[in-house]
Amino acid sequence: MTEYIHDQDYFDNVYTEDEFNLKEFEVCNFTGCDFTKCNFIGVTFTDCTFTNCDFSNAKINHVAFRGVNFIDCQVLDVNFSMCDKLIFEIHFKDCIMDFAKFYDLKMKGTSFTNCSMIAIDFMNTDLTDVLFDNCNLHKAVFHNTIANKADFTTSYNFSIDPEKNKIKKASFSLAGLKGLVEKHELIIRG
Repeated sequence: MTEYIHDQDYFDNVYTEDEFNLKEFEVCNFTGCDFTKCNFIGVTFTDCTFTNCDFSNAKINHVAFRGVNFIDCQVLDVNFSMCDKLIFEIHFKDCIMDFAKFYDLKMKGTSFTNCSMIAIDFMNTDLTDVLFDNCNLHKAVFHNTIANKADFTTSYNFSIDPEKNKIKKASFSLAGLKGLVEKHELIIRG
């Protein structure tokens, strides 16, 4: 049976492998917590905020994220692709998310602000209306993604092949245009 937890605050806890299994958290705040050893199974987070938490290498299987904010968190090498796809809504601010995986997810309207997203995987992901605000997307994988109306204006180091991704009405800065034509080995000056 699922345990329901509402409106609780957690500080500086280090969690074990299965401590969160089969629990539902609503309007909870986690600050300075360590989830690196967790193997999440059957967990739901609704309208929760994680601040200065470490999720590096955590296993996230069949977890629901609904209206969840990650602020100043380490989310290294986390595979979100096995998350519950029903009402998947997350936002990241000031996070290190290198090597995270989001393939096959619908992430419409997600915001990434001031994040390191090196070698992140967005293969087959719906990124419609996603905001990439001042994010480092070095070696990020964009393949068969839908990034219509996405905003890349202030982000950098990305390479997106317009022939292999849908980017209709996406926004880019003049400096970011080189990331769209990189495969053609053009020299752009100015």
